[in-house]
Amino acid sequence: MHPCSPNYSLALRPLLLALLLLFTTGLAAQKKPTPKPVLVKPDTTVIITDTTRHFEERVMQNLKQLSERKTIMGKLLNSLLEFDPKDEVLNLDAELIEREYERHNYKVVRNIRIVTQDAFGYSIQDTTLVPDNWLEKTGNIFHAKSKRNLVRNKLLFQKNKVLEPLALVESERLLRQTDYILDARIIVDERTTTDDSLDVIVITKDVFSLGGSGSFSPSSGSGRVTVRELNFLGLGHQPEITYRFNQEKPRPWEFAGRYSIENIGRSYITADVAYINQNYYKEKSAFLHRDFYATNTRYAGAAGISQVDERILLPPTSADTVPQFGNLGYTRRDAWLGRAFKFKTYNLGYEPRGRMIIGLRVVDTKYNTTPTANFQSNQLYLGSIGYSVRKYYKDRYLFGFGRTEDIPAGSIVSITTGYEDGTVKDRRYLGASIAYARYSANFGYLYGNASYGSFIRDDAWEQGMLQVQSLYFTRLYENGNWKLRHYVQGRATFGLNRNPEELLTINNNEGLRGFNSAMLRGSKRFTVNYEANLYTPFSFLGFKLATLAFADVAWLSAGNKANPFNSKPYTGYGLGFRFRNEYLSFSTIQILFSFYPRLPANEDISSFKVYEVSRPYYDFTDFRFERPGVAEFR
Repeated sequence: MHPCSPNYSLALRPLLLALLLLFTTGLAAQKKPTPKPVLVKPDTTVIITDTTRHFEERVMQNLKQLSERKTIMGKLLNSLLEFDPKDEVLNLDAELIEREYERHNYKVVRNIRIVTQDAFGYSIQDTTLVPDNWLEKTGNIFHAKSKRNLVRNKLLFQKNKVLEPLALVESERLLRQTDYILDARIIVDERTTTDDSLDVIVITKDVFSLGGSGSFSPSSGSGRVTVRELNFLGLGHQPEITYRFNQEKPRPWEFAGRYSIENIGRSYITADVAYINQNYYKEKSAFLHRDFYATNTRYAGAAGISQVDERILLPPTSADTVPQFGNLGYTRRDAWLGRAFKFKTYNLGYEPRGRMIIGLRVVDTKYNTTPTANFQSNQLYLGSIGYSVRKYYKDRYLFGFGRTEDIPAGSIVSITTGYEDGTVKDRRYLGASIAYARYSANFGYLYGNASYGSFIRDDAWEQGMLQVQSLYFTRLYENGNWKLRHYVQGRATFGLNRNPEELLTINNNEGLRGFNSAMLRGSKRFTVNYEANLYTPFSFLGFKLATLAFADVAWLSAGNKANPFNSKPYTGYGLGFRFRNEYLSFSTIQILFSFYPRLPANEDISSFKVYEVSRPYYDFTDFRFERPGVAEFR
């Protein structure tokens, strides 16, 4: 449904009412008042009243009383709100759990008991719970529960073999990061544990793996339908199909299909096949890849081929009133291999997290269509060496709505060098990057990275890029069932002697969320983004509700030598809702209302916008070693 359609507006009316209540109550939930110490006599009882908590309780009690009335508003509130949310208390101290696991390193695993749970009505914390209503039971009928062998193949330990350090905690993280598993717990059965052997219990809870999305615009009759299955027949296969209809010229339809098979033969090798046939982008690709999925992974790599035909933006001129495009087509063959080395330790039972990693990559690109003379067929040879230290913490209410989330922390530094053998010119490549992150429950999360890369030809540096990024989010502020977190992100991307057609935008996730300009482009960009996210206790059919307020600022300059701060920045401000059901495979639904005070002079763009988006604006950067590559300018 299109955001501007009449039915869409009617659906938003009760949400607007809820938004007023949420922000009114949320102001009180942002900070708990610190009670002052009171000196009293030994036999005196003192009661300190928490007025903030009482205010929240009064609001919820009033809403609950309204929901019990036989009026239309009462029935609406009763169907919309969940007044007794089940908020499970989890042990999220990952460091403590890891120390507990260390007691069992190098013991023999006697038995592995695997318990897989359906998507609805079950709980990892209480395995005695079962579905208690027809909706949960019906949902499970249409869901193929994960096979035990599928879960077993994810584990980094095996029956009748010695338990290596980090195998338990890393296996639990890998299960939890699997698309079709909501949560996972790995428990050592202390009742049967001995000095040299142990039994392990693995419990996983599925998400409802069949999902999709769609949109429709009544004014044009155009729309999109997407259907995906994250765990086809419980085997871990992931097909996805997208179809667009009634599109503008040159053709009314578009199609995209993908198919993935993960962890083939317990090798952690994933196969990806894609076919995309859109008006201005076509792709055929097939890849096999294996990442450094765990700290103890020794080998990683990938090999594949892709054929792409697309339309790209050309450099704008001062006389342009519409964007100019050119056609680009190429075939690319890509392969890389990486090897990790760990340093020796004489502390039996302790596994150092630091790894030195070496990677080699070969990329062969053949262009059949080029819009300018700056594209040349070439063979690119790259090599990199790096050092990575990574660990993971557990928390909730970061990007999810209550599920356990793994937070990467650590550091990584790498140097990449290479040589491009082109049909027109040959040149060298040199790049380096460094990143660091820390996390604590009281401080929050702080991440920062800096990277630089450039080609070198005849002692001249060309197509260079300097990028700096930081992300901070605060600890979780709680008051009853209300939860608040703040996010701040800063990003800078500076192009150095780039080709004229290589330009940056500040559209959507690249700068101002919801903003979309075809003409506003440049070679240097600096953005700052702020967001306050308030998680509410309200729920409707399992979809939990959060509200947010955001402010985005972006500076953009044209030309390789221009300073972005010499011009006035573009800004965006807004409010919005987020809905998510953690038991379903649907993405988070976001409805945002935004305002842009400054707009490009040569474009007809509305300063107000209501839009729906499912892609998260913030995300974590893992500290695993990636394939050697050229710094991406985007």
